[in-house]
Amino acid sequence: MQSTASSSRNCHLLNRSRAAAKTIRCVRMTCRSHSGHGVASGTRPAVDLSRLLEVATIAAQAGAKVVTTALDGTRDVSYKGVTDLVTATDQAAEAAILEVLRSCFPDHAVLGEEGGVSGDASSAYLWVVDPIDGTTNFVHSYAPFAVSVGVLHHSEPVAGCIIEFVGGKHAWATRTFTANKGGGAFCQGQPISVSNQTLLPRSLLVTGFGYVHDEAWAANVELFKGLTDVAQGVRRSGAASVDLCHVALGVVDGYWEIRIKPWDVAAGAIIAKEAGAVLSSMEGRPYSVFEPTVICAPPGIHAHLLERTRPTMAALRAANIGDLDCKFGPCAADL
Repeated sequence: MQSTASSSRNCHLLNRSRAAAKTIRCVRMTCRSHSGHGVASGTRPAVDLSRLLEVATIAAQAGAKVVTTALDGTRDVSYKGVTDLVTATDQAAEAAILEVLRSCFPDHAVLGEEGGVSGDASSAYLWVVDPIDGTTNFVHSYAPFAVSVGVLHHSEPVAGCIIEFVGGKHAWATRTFTANKGGGAFCQGQPISVSNQTLLPRSLLVTGFGYVHDEAWAANVELFKGLTDVAQGVRRSGAASVDLCHVALGVVDGYWEIRIKPWDVAAGAIIAKEAGAVLSSMEGRPYSVFEPTVICAPPGIHAHLLERTRPTMAALRAANIGDLDCKFGPCAADL
């Protein structure tokens, strides 16, 4: 029985690789046809933003193909912590995404949730990848979860693609969010924008909670409770990239979270910003994807959220709670 199960898992992985192979061959041809664009390393010219978005989209699609083949199959799960998990699908999807990125931009740097940093660390470009944002949801076949591919230029998000999985068992579907700097934000190719809500009592909010249940986690629970009392509601989707896209789409009116990671927000940040959202840290600092906290909301709601999150963050700092500062790169306050 064990041998049969192992063989079945291997077949699933092989099929996922084959599903991505056609895309990889295609993107290699596409990248060769754009070989004159170069990369921003040394004296090479900057890459056109539309080209970055094109590659981000192709890479996200390659990852989504891998995820799609595993939607209603058996999950091969391992654990990074007591409740923090990873699947073979996460790893296979990240491999498919990275193959696209390396084919097109071999001299760029890459930060993947599962594989860490690779490529040229001196590059002005950093690709930030979450192969499945919302892995716990994925494992339970509970939407939403998403494939997220974003790219930073000198630490600023400039293009991103997020493919959100919606529906559920036997009724899965996807929708694709895209944006590049100065080009607007789109869902399924249609322009999107944040809501025009200005009143907190009429707003629908969303937040997230990490795996470490300490004082910062408890403080966010209190924020959740307090905002539930004054807003129309507060939701938790379990996927930060999706939360950012939902703000961009105008279906929720604000999002905040403590201890967020760059791969959770790199693509979503540019999508939300291009849709008209205001982003900052929960202490009001100018936003960077390397900040461990985030507020994302329409202009009329952002100030209301900041008014409530600032005292919470001040109390956490006064108590010397750790992991509230940048650990992955330069924050906007340090640039």
